[in-house]
Amino acid sequence: MRVFRSRMAFSYLCALILIVLCGMFGDTDEVKSVSLTEGDSVNLNTDVTELQREQKILWMFGPQKTRIAEIYKQNIYIDATNTIFEKRLQMDNQTGSLTIRNIRTEHSGHYELQIFMYRGISIKRFNVSVYALLPVPVITRNCSHCSSSETSSNKNCSLLCSAVNVSHVTLSWYKGNSLLSSISVSDLSISLSLPLEVECLDDSYSCVVAYSFTNRTTHLSSTDLCQPCSGQQQHFQHIFFLNVQFIAFGGMCRYISAVDALYSALIFHCSSVSDSVHCCGSTEAVI
Repeated sequence: MRVFRSRMAFSYLCALILIVLCGMFGDTDEVKSVSLTEGDSVNLNTDVTELQREQKILWMFGPQKTRIAEIYKQNIYIDATNTIFEKRLQMDNQTGSLTIRNIRTEHSGHYELQIFMYRGISIKRFNVSVYALLPVPVITRNCSHCSSSETSSNKNCSLLCSAVNVSHVTLSWYKGNSLLSSISVSDLSISLSLPLEVECLDDSYSCVVAYSFTNRTTHLSSTDLCQPCSGQQQHFQHIFFLNVQFIAFGGMCRYISAVDALYSALIFHCSSVSDSVHCCGSTEAVI
């Protein structure tokens, strides 16, 4: 009876040890997800501090679990026949961790790590998602209301932010740090646009196109977005012309040239007569 109980206890202990070992070194359902964009490098870690000589590490890729890299007794093997990686793979000889450099969308997929030890096999799984580079969002503008009043500051501008050939992204408008509006797209690769109506000469606005892990932003102040409309631009040109004439006041004979993006003026051979300006040459304005 005692022998039977001893055997039962021993069997129970062995079963318990096996359960613990399977939990520590066996197969698991946990999958670590990694997301990045084309051109980045990714490091898939084994979490091994230092490989022992008798340990073997095997990396596999895809649904067929194709061997792509292996290290055993400090000898590294990297599959050169797997052309999609094109010398992008690098393996750490101390830890067995795998680095994929200059990654591409075709490298998306399932990676499996197997670590062979004297106590069993440890398995880790990675799901790598590689996305196309985000485009810089483009903001176009169109003044929807023009006022001839010099003091008008309540003009509205209709803005449109666009991102071309995107998928799995969110396109958003922000005012400062506050979200104003957003739109998302999933699988389809399309051109995405998001309109916004804002007041001129107000706060700063930005448009953001984003994956869940990274984004690109275009910042633009509303004063840059909503320049004065054509009527007001003409008004400012006349003010500028008068200012050029005023500069000549009280001076000796001189030659003045003033140029901006829309207007140029030439005034020359001017002399001071009493409290007024007399231009005895010619005045030319090009608008």
